[in-house]
Amino acid sequence: MQLNFGSGALWGERTDLTGSGIGPRQFGVLQDIQIDFDWTEKELYGQLQFPVAIARGQGKISGKAKFAQILGLLYSDIFFGVTAATGQFAVSELEAAIVPAVTPYSVPVANASNYNDDLGVAYSANGKRFNRVTTPSAAGQYSVNFASGVYTFAAADANAALLISYTYNITTVGNKLTLTNQLMGTTPTFKATFYTTYSGEGMALRLNACTATKLSMPTKIDDWTISEFDFTAFADASGTIGYLSTIE
Repeated sequence: MQLNFGSGALWGERTDLTGSGIGPRQFGVLQDIQIDFDWTEKELYGQLQFPVAIARGQGKISGKAKFAQILGLLYSDIFFGVTAATGQFAVSELEAAIVPAVTPYSVPVANASNYNDDLGVAYSANGKRFNRVTTPSAAGQYSVNFASGVYTFAAADANAALLISYTYNITTVGNKLTLTNQLMGTTPTFKATFYTTYSGEGMALRLNACTATKLSMPTKIDDWTISEFDFTAFADASGTIGYLSTIE
């Protein structure tokens, strides 16, 4: 008798595109996966209470997986169908800074050379938020040069301890996706391979043509981020759904 134990492993490989940079992507730190095969039933009745025949109608294969490893190329290939670029859209949250004691009361942030956008300023002592203005003239006001990443404050805030939040670009490491509003009907497809084993006996399921229907990235205080991924399978160009393999 074959038994299975644990969450198993899941891979997805994009199939609507081929070439360099397209390959299998494993769903890392898999928590659980459920794959359902569902059919509608068509019942034939006469004058009696129970059907005299039952036939299968339309069928549907759907899957739901939960995983914890964030892989940019998995998102680009399987979910969004866009090409990833090298780099990151990064966030600096509550970066400490001190307003100079002399004019022009300006502070360049640590990543000024790759500055992208402003996320606000607060006093480090009490968390009170600043207001962004064109020309600071009173305490609690600031302006920012988006081209240089330099923040300027009013004379009333000289020597003030601040917390600055902003976004910046990293161009050398990571993967960055530009999410565009694609035409209706644009549908990245992939083949999914699921495998689970116990005591050296494995069960494998290959679904030749799948498409993602949902991606969620929930967070929770004092816990790991577990992404949830839903997908639907259908027949490939040859009419094949896939393969199911067991030891028994």
